[in-house]
Amino acid sequence: MFVLIFPGANDGSPGPDLPSWDVGSVHSVGRRRFLGYVLAGPTLVAAAELGAAPEAEAAVPSPDVTELVDLNDVLTAAALPTADLITVEVHPDGTVSFALPRAEVGQGITTSTAMLIAEELDVPLERVRVTLADARPELLFNQLTGASNTTVSTYVPIRVAAAVARGRLLRAAAIELGAAVTDLTLKAGVVTDLAGRSIGIGALAEKAAGLRTERVSVELKPREDFSVIGTPRGRIDALAAVTGRKKFTMDLDIPDARPTMVCRPPTINGTIGSVSNLDEVRAMPGVTDAVVISTGVAVRAETFGQCIDAVRALRVAWRAGTAEGQSDESVLEDLRAAELPLGLPPLTPSVEGKFTFHFRGNSALEPNCATADVRSDRAEIWASLKSPIVAQQTIAAKLGLPAHAVTVHVTEGGGSFGRKLFFDAALEAAEVSQKIRKPVKLMWHRADDCRQGRTHPMATSRVRVSYLGDTVLGYQQRHTSVATDFGHGLGEVFSALAARLPVGDIGFSETFFQLSQSMPYDFGAGIRLLSETNKGFNTGSMRNVYSPDAACARELVVDQVAARMGKDPFRFRRDFLRDERARAVLEKVAEAGEWGRTMPEGTAQGIAFHSEYHSVSAALVELDCRPETVDRPIRDGVAGPRVTKAVFAVDVGLAVNPRGLEAQMMGCVMDGIALALTSSLHLRDGHFLEASWDNYFYTRQWNTPPELRIIVMPTTTGEPGGAGELGVAASMAAVACAYGRATGTMPTRFPINHGTLSFTPKPTVPPVPPSPTDGLDHAH
Repeated sequence: MFVLIFPGANDGSPGPDLPSWDVGSVHSVGRRRFLGYVLAGPTLVAAAELGAAPEAEAAVPSPDVTELVDLNDVLTAAALPTADLITVEVHPDGTVSFALPRAEVGQGITTSTAMLIAEELDVPLERVRVTLADARPELLFNQLTGASNTTVSTYVPIRVAAAVARGRLLRAAAIELGAAVTDLTLKAGVVTDLAGRSIGIGALAEKAAGLRTERVSVELKPREDFSVIGTPRGRIDALAAVTGRKKFTMDLDIPDARPTMVCRPPTINGTIGSVSNLDEVRAMPGVTDAVVISTGVAVRAETFGQCIDAVRALRVAWRAGTAEGQSDESVLEDLRAAELPLGLPPLTPSVEGKFTFHFRGNSALEPNCATADVRSDRAEIWASLKSPIVAQQTIAAKLGLPAHAVTVHVTEGGGSFGRKLFFDAALEAAEVSQKIRKPVKLMWHRADDCRQGRTHPMATSRVRVSYLGDTVLGYQQRHTSVATDFGHGLGEVFSALAARLPVGDIGFSETFFQLSQSMPYDFGAGIRLLSETNKGFNTGSMRNVYSPDAACARELVVDQVAARMGKDPFRFRRDFLRDERARAVLEKVAEAGEWGRTMPEGTAQGIAFHSEYHSVSAALVELDCRPETVDRPIRDGVAGPRVTKAVFAVDVGLAVNPRGLEAQMMGCVMDGIALALTSSLHLRDGHFLEASWDNYFYTRQWNTPPELRIIVMPTTTGEPGGAGELGVAASMAAVACAYGRATGTMPTRFPINHGTLSFTPKPTVPPVPPSPTDGLDHAH
């Protein structure tokens, strides 16, 4: 990422060049002047200047910590020291390239990044090439993808680098055309003078290049002149995606990399005792290798079908895993034992709620996979990774190689939801390749990811709101969770190791919790605390991490307080929300969703609000809980309640690509519906029963609302806020609140359908179920 230069930094620059900077400037760039570099090279390469963060104001308008600094701010600040190591490059063919040090996993950041460059450099969007950078350990904290931070942290720096390039191109054109720079215009990648003479930026790329690195100042384009930023754009990779040309990890043609899979234990994190038939499996058709590794028995073959046959044929004696004998019930007992007290009962009336959230899968639709080619003195890895630096460092340590001898290529991913913060497939692929001395294309079976992959931790959340008359006096929340693994740290090995320490783990989690949870209501004195219990599960930062559970618990109790006070749920929220942006999105969904309209018995509306990372959102849903809907027949599934309508309003300050933001929020709404109604893992005897997507009920077509509307609010702050995770919490909470109003009973366990097992569990030995052969039986 690039970083702006602030006045007062120890850079020796004269004061008059740079206007004074106030605390609002990070979110109000305007036409301020910035510093950057033209780097020495054969073609034009530009970067932004390193800066220091501004001083925060002494007075904070709210006691909530996220009003002063939130997790997104922390990640942005952590990347400052390496800001000038990333560059925008102009090429002789008139294209512009940028290697983004983040992971594109379907959220559309390559498109929004290209839009920033196209805007500031005045080139057509289709001529901007955004690729994903390899792991670069010199970037330190600057290559982690998470916390909806990419656009927030790169918005100004990328524009500064592009503006540096623009200025250099205009200077070169002035020399070529014999004109004053002030008499030139750059539009659509072509520089034109007053006489109508023109020259393309490709012809200027080498002439504008620097013979030595130079420091320059630039002024960014004012918002009123934007023609790209803020306009709806299709994704730059859309055509490649729908035509099958887009390259994911499994699409790469790495010489001699053969399909590879792993036979895994029947319980979570079990270990190998012995293998009785390795030679027999090695002799199976197509099998080239079978070898014991740290996580199981790896099989390499000519096809993945042959890998599956070999995995199923292996006879392995397994030792107990880290969750041996555990079940939903036993984990819930441990959580209750770890719960922190809410404190003494208040002297005034209060409302309390206690909620349980079961384990949920953290798998993307794309199977967990990686390709590795390990030699005696070097290694090369290909995988979709959101923390590639720590992956590179950990893999190097595993292989006994220096970090610089391990090249990690970041590929585009088919989803993540936090899963790709972890690099277990890449680590396994490297281990297998080193042992057999051959390249491997390793892929997890979907059963592997359900049973041995990352899960969203089981948790309880208790909320107490005290009030008197029409005044809320205080808010308390105690969230208790199976420990969330933050072993990726801030993206490099030192913070990753610190996060794994017994004390560091809870410290990291508590910090994350406090910096990601906001209190949007004027609810008096309040405190939120997190406690965790480590149960030996493979957990991870699933999309929106703590927020869906914590916000759902809060919003359900908000509904109960409103009922106690005899107030409408929408009006109660509107009256207690702290700021105008928050009230605006709530009012917008109430208006667009026709809040308060007459509904049939057994159906109801629900409304909820959530804010994070300088963005605000609200959801209104209509839910059908009538028996004919809940009990309708669904093949191999449980129907349950159905969301028939969803309206979602979002204000991210400035939407760089409103169309991309709309798509993100659609996905968030589907996530929220799933978390409230259907998606969970069932734990029995140390393993999860689900073994693929046919067992795991993410929002299916029968629960997708026929009416769905996303409303992107007009620009408010003028700077982008976090968006990637924003819509999950409000959507889940709105569905939960609608269920309470439709049934007359506040739900306390999620997902609501968790208690009904709608499938026959597949065996855990062998760990990979046979491939289905009945597809034609269900074709329409």
